[in-house]
Amino acid sequence: QVQLVESGGGLVHPGGSLRLSCTASGSIFSFLAIRWYLQAPGKERELVASITRGGRPNYADSVEGRFTISRDNAKNTAYLQIDSLKPEDTAVYYCNTYTGGYTYWGQGTQVTVSS
Repeated sequence: QVQLVESGGGLVHPGGSLRLSCTASGSIFSFLAIRWYLQAPGKERELVASITRGGRPNYADSVEGRFTISRDNAKNTAYLQIDSLKPEDTAVYYCNTYTGGYTYWGQGTQVTVSS
């Protein structure tokens, strides 16, 4: 079983930056691919970035160039750096992984972009 905990959200002005963290329990983090999703108010959850266990990133077209996913296996943590934040980035951000036939989600972290 894996527990995921997101952190780093908050209220940011447009144009600002945030780094979100996703910390996993246990000792298998280095074997896990990690995905970041966002869920904007009134909309469905959507995948924005993923990183393989080998560290290869992939991004949704809508965030390419502004979002950067990374991982630190020594800290059991994956990160999502978000730059040039826009009001439309306002959402709850979740991390996710799949292992052993199960999908695991964190509780989410709220990002609000407003002046």
